[in-house]
Amino acid sequence: MKKPVYKLLDEKGRVLIPKELRQMAEMEYGDIVKLSVNGGKISVSRVDIVEAGNQDPEAVEAYINAAVKIMSHEKQVELAARILKFAQQREGEKSC
Repeated sequence: MKKPVYKLLDEKGRVLIPKELRQMAEMEYGDIVKLSVNGGKISVSRVDIVEAGNQDPEAVEAYINAAVKIMSHEKQVELAARILKFAQQREGEKSC
């Protein structure tokens, strides 16, 4: 892509990265992206793993999504069952 691409932010501050740019950056659904600001410019880069120690909910979710992509189907099902059981237990605790 030689010409710059201009996009509008939506009401929640989101912007869609065009498919051609995602392909050029080798980004695909479920990838972790790192957002940073330097000199008033926002940069987006694909990363393979979240920095150690970052435990905010978005970073944890991104890490889990990346890990699930490389797990065997058996491990994915096992993890999903454990998460469901945990969620059901938490829901039961709330209703008490």
